[in-house]
Amino acid sequence: MNYFTSAFLLIATSSILITQGCSAPVKSDETKQMGDHNGHQMNHGNGGHEQMPTGDAVGNDHSEHSQGHHTPSTPTNTQAKLTVDPEIKPNVATNLVIDVQDKQGQAIPKFDIFQEKIMHLIVVSDDLDFFSHIHPTYQENGRFVVETNFPQSGNYTLFSDYKPAGQNEEVSVLKAQIPGQMPASSALDLNRTKTLGETKVNLVLSPDKVKAGQEVSVAFDLKDNTNNQPLTDLEPYLGELGHLVIIKRSSPLTRADYIHAHASKDAPAGEVHFMTSFPQPGKYKLWGQFNRGGEIVTADFWVDVE
Repeated sequence: MNYFTSAFLLIATSSILITQGCSAPVKSDETKQMGDHNGHQMNHGNGGHEQMPTGDAVGNDHSEHSQGHHTPSTPTNTQAKLTVDPEIKPNVATNLVIDVQDKQGQAIPKFDIFQEKIMHLIVVSDDLDFFSHIHPTYQENGRFVVETNFPQSGNYTLFSDYKPAGQNEEVSVLKAQIPGQMPASSALDLNRTKTLGETKVNLVLSPDKVKAGQEVSVAFDLKDNTNNQPLTDLEPYLGELGHLVIIKRSSPLTRADYIHAHASKDAPAGEVHFMTSFPQPGKYKLWGQFNRGGEIVTADFWVDVE
């Protein structure tokens, strides 16, 4: 893979420089920002299909299951490095290589499968207009590869979720910058009902007014748009009824802004339920993902947390 040797990332314990051809390096302040988000929940993400960035890797958190989601613990001794094609352009297929290492730069050789995959890669534009959930292929010796594309110019954040053999799941945050004129962000929409093709999705929160730190029920009521009846063709997606990724609108985005909740096992027909909490006041975007007859439906909603 000679095309990967022309682009590289420099990784340090507390900050990361991203190098792309001759472009100026971009610094990741993720470690510095952790104190600003102390107490945020972190969950590993899943679901969807789209595409994404370039960037570099980071320190990680141990994460443990609690009430269907992750909560951050002490940092671990792993890091990830992202390498991309040097001539990356918007909406053009590009190769991503992620190398998972210990703090001494030695490859971590073995990983456990979780939620039917070895790695889940959640890619978002920093304005949260774009979302993609993809699964890199493991090539041994700590290296994962995937081909994807970024739909437009701008800054992207990648949340790389993996599980070293015999250890807890971990999340590494990588950054990417796609050159060109950045488009304007779309207006914030707090509507809780959306129609996506033949599927009507209604978001139901309990309590309806969401407050930081409180446990919240997040339910997706899924109906067939042609007859307004509950869906009868929902199938498991990556081993669950559905997946929910939540990211807080922040600048810069860090692993503390990332939540992934697990679906409850029992729910009425045509509904998928999650329990989670939002650690701080602010604007959060939710992406619920569901398998309808083999087609993945991704429904996104904004939530204002007091």
